[in-house]
Amino acid sequence: MVRLLLAFALSVFPIATWACDTALVLMVDVSNSVDVAEYRLQTDGMAAALRDPQIVDEMVRGQVAIAVVQWSGIEDQALSVPWQRIRTALDARSLAAQAHDMERAFILSDTAPAEAIYYALELFSGVPDCKRKVIDVSGDGTPNAGSDVRAARAAAERAGVTINGLAIESMGLAITGFYRNALITRNGFVMTALTHRDYPRAIRAKILREISKVLG
Repeated sequence: MVRLLLAFALSVFPIATWACDTALVLMVDVSNSVDVAEYRLQTDGMAAALRDPQIVDEMVRGQVAIAVVQWSGIEDQALSVPWQRIRTALDARSLAAQAHDMERAFILSDTAPAEAIYYALELFSGVPDCKRKVIDVSGDGTPNAGSDVRAARAAAERAGVTINGLAIESMGLAITGFYRNALITRNGFVMTALTHRDYPRAIRAKILREISKVLG
């Protein structure tokens, strides 16, 4: 009788195919061009975005999974915040605190975004139930080490993973142009921060766009 009732319930109220709407890897640039104050602007800005009420609501609604990676040179990638499932506002507060408190993983290192992308792609095996998989690459420079970024982008597209970019400029739009032409996937987008001081505004807008079903 119990089995019959369970079968009836499942037929009337089927389990959702996807338990998680979006898995998002936030990639933080800690290469040599990022000084101590600029690193703190990034961590503070990310934490503030993850505490933002609108973003918290979207994360909880979509049962979003988020991980944070620091990246720089060829062999310099660190999983600073492992996958966090955001089911409640308390989960979001915990995530924001971890992002705020993480210590810098690397100093005096190169800029190798291709290797950062390959590293991030491997992480998605830990969130197979998430419908969308997104890599959010932020950085203030173009590559000076590592392999072909376009090849890494192609690998992401084959895996069904979206790459978006947040270009942190100091003058002009050279990094924005590089991200648009070589880094983001065909279904991705680029946002620009005009210096690191503009990063908090840009990362908030970017995360909201990435996890929102309306804007994403």
